[in-house]
Amino acid sequence: MTVRIGAGAAWWGDRISPAALNAAEGDLDYLCFETMAEATVSAAQVRARRDPSFKGYDTYLDDRMRAVLPACINRGTRIVSNQGWINPIGAATRAKELLAEHGITNWKVAAVTGSVISLDRLHALGATLMETGGPISSIPGEIVSAEAYLGAEPIADALKAGARIVITGRVADPSIFLAPMMVEHGWSAHDALRLGQGSGIGHLMECGAQVTGGYFADPGYKDVSEPWNLAFPIAEVDADGSAVITKVAKTGGAVNRQTILEQMFYEVHDPANYITPDVVVDFTSAVIEDKGANRVRVSGIGGKARTDTLKVSIGAQEGFIGEDMFFYAGPGALERAQLAERILRERFKIIEIKAEDIRIDFLGVNAIHGAMSPVPAAPPYEVAVRVAARTKTRSEAEKIGREVDAMAVSGVGHTGKRVPHADRVREVIGVWSALVPRAALTPQIHFV
Repeated sequence: MTVRIGAGAAWWGDRISPAALNAAEGDLDYLCFETMAEATVSAAQVRARRDPSFKGYDTYLDDRMRAVLPACINRGTRIVSNQGWINPIGAATRAKELLAEHGITNWKVAAVTGSVISLDRLHALGATLMETGGPISSIPGEIVSAEAYLGAEPIADALKAGARIVITGRVADPSIFLAPMMVEHGWSAHDALRLGQGSGIGHLMECGAQVTGGYFADPGYKDVSEPWNLAFPIAEVDADGSAVITKVAKTGGAVNRQTILEQMFYEVHDPANYITPDVVVDFTSAVIEDKGANRVRVSGIGGKARTDTLKVSIGAQEGFIGEDMFFYAGPGALERAQLAERILRERFKIIEIKAEDIRIDFLGVNAIHGAMSPVPAAPPYEVAVRVAARTKTRSEAEKIGREVDAMAVSGVGHTGKRVPHADRVREVIGVWSALVPRAALTPQIHFV
């Protein structure tokens, strides 16, 4: 038996139309949404503290569900998603309400919780920071969140119990895709060989369009057709864990050996030991075979027994960044930008700004490589000046915007100043990592 699993998102801000296309034309058994990044939980916790109206789950949950539910209901496609963020039960309850809008009241909807760890509990477990080896107490700033990466097992248990939609908080990205494979093919949670292959396929799927030509095109080197019309991938997974990666027909992009290999090693530090909560994946034995247009078979991925620990992602409030931009154009643009930098650096001394770091970059000239940037071969005809400072307090960060505003009338001739259209100060959320005993956490399944 082959199970067809489609991707519905690769992060919170991903497009919704490819998910709707997969639901409508992908002939899917499962549609899986991955909408979290490393900082998502901590950013959500910060927002929840300041915004009582924030529900704590993916702010696009309604949009995504409304886009795919009609086709999923018609096809019987089950949904697995980590859109629950810091409130999986609330997200599952909302999904139940959205189902009811379509007259569906008999679909079971489950939330998986249990990943949140309190600060007291974190200290009690004796966790140390992976980055420094120091204790949790050495983290600078206020800790706002701590969540362990759960695996596929509780999701699989919810699906076995009849859930048509499963919504989680923090779980490992490949686990979202692995759980349906475990259920449909009857894999044990301790079958390292099958889980290694399945998690490897899940890793290919988790970043959505990155395996169908997104974040891949490089004009003249790696050209893809219609990059504005990318589809999300579909995995046709067999019982042995091998799979064909493909996409809906008549869409842009590409599924080929190159796109598979680029995604396979994306965010993988050790291809022989890619650690997930479910299994340690070994990509070095992978076999990748073209099977026709936009069809690539992936097999042979290895697996080793899962670890006794789980990774915890810890978010800490570590200050603020104040940031703004202004512009110069025409002959002498770079020279005017350089004078503007001198003015601002002197002004920052006069007002005694308390900043841990200040950067003034010229976009298109030195903003990425800094002092290592080559001298432009020809004078740039336009320059954008980006000014940013990292501070401990919001009030200090706000000084950046005020000094840049003053450049409109107290700066260099021909200064182009944009009208502020967004908050020019943002919080810095530091992300730290630690390991805790697997046995210390107990995932829970809640049917709503």
